[in-house]
Amino acid sequence: MSLVEALGYSMEDRLLIVNADDFGMCRSANEGIRQLLEEGAVSSSTLMMPCAWAKDAAKWSAAHPEYDVGVHLTLTSEWDTYKWGPVTREESTATLVTNEGYFPEDVLTVELQAEDEQVERELKNQVKLAIAMGMDPTHLDSHMGSVYGLATGRHFLNVVFDICAEYGLPFRMPRQPRIPFGEDIPEEVAKRTAELAALADARGVVILDYLLGLPFSTVPKESYEEFRGHMADLLRSMRPGVSEIIIHPSRVTDELTAIHSEYERRGMEWQIFRDPFIQNVLKEEGIHMIVGWICGRSSAPDRRGFTGMEGLVVSSSLLERK
Repeated sequence: MSLVEALGYSMEDRLLIVNADDFGMCRSANEGIRQLLEEGAVSSSTLMMPCAWAKDAAKWSAAHPEYDVGVHLTLTSEWDTYKWGPVTREESTATLVTNEGYFPEDVLTVELQAEDEQVERELKNQVKLAIAMGMDPTHLDSHMGSVYGLATGRHFLNVVFDICAEYGLPFRMPRQPRIPFGEDIPEEVAKRTAELAALADARGVVILDYLLGLPFSTVPKESYEEFRGHMADLLRSMRPGVSEIIIHPSRVTDELTAIHSEYERRGMEWQIFRDPFIQNVLKEEGIHMIVGWICGRSSAPDRRGFTGMEGLVVSSSLLERK
């Protein structure tokens, strides 16, 4: 049985998960994501436990278990002046950090220097910390795709799938690679995706069919109307099955502009699924926006969440994220 059928739909139905990444990154992100969850404008969110505003987001999630919030497994810290590092305190994290004690800013460094044992310990501790703060995590995914081997081919998915299996959590990864708007899939990408999906299946970890997305950075001189048009085209291009779109929404505040060079894009992404135009596209296309999965977490069968995979959005630049 396919995933879409397991969810009670037909093979021809198009199901959509919209996940708000980077919950807990800062106060502005927390305020924006909370509003989107409360309005039903997004399906779910994932929380960065190493960040300064993680506890604020975790406490809110614990008090509002009706919303699907998972853990955004984090091994990188990409901004120049706003940094974070491991939640692990009692054991060594030397291969996970820079000389300053923060996570590195890029995936390449993680793949070159991180030891599997330290990766496993840190990622598990991020899940444990979420639970200790009162959360009941509904799914896992990966910040900047740092566990997928995108830079060198060295991945940490065996570690991640073991954690997913232990806690009964779905994980963000597409079963089928997809380049929007009909471009051909390179053979090496198709082969790699199949191999990774087989790893998930072997552990009994639920994954989605497709992962879709627009560029994570603002296109030069792109207006909101142009961005909205691109999102509408992406939605219209959806195939039957379960797809996920990743966004990084936030209120645009002095805090965000001081942290983030792409603050305008994050403001657009906060607005996009609240926009009546996009809501009408979903309706016209017959796209079902979903929240939970019937084949989700074994530990909490009444609250099944899932979200997609940030690092394996297939584009013409071949699996590049920033």
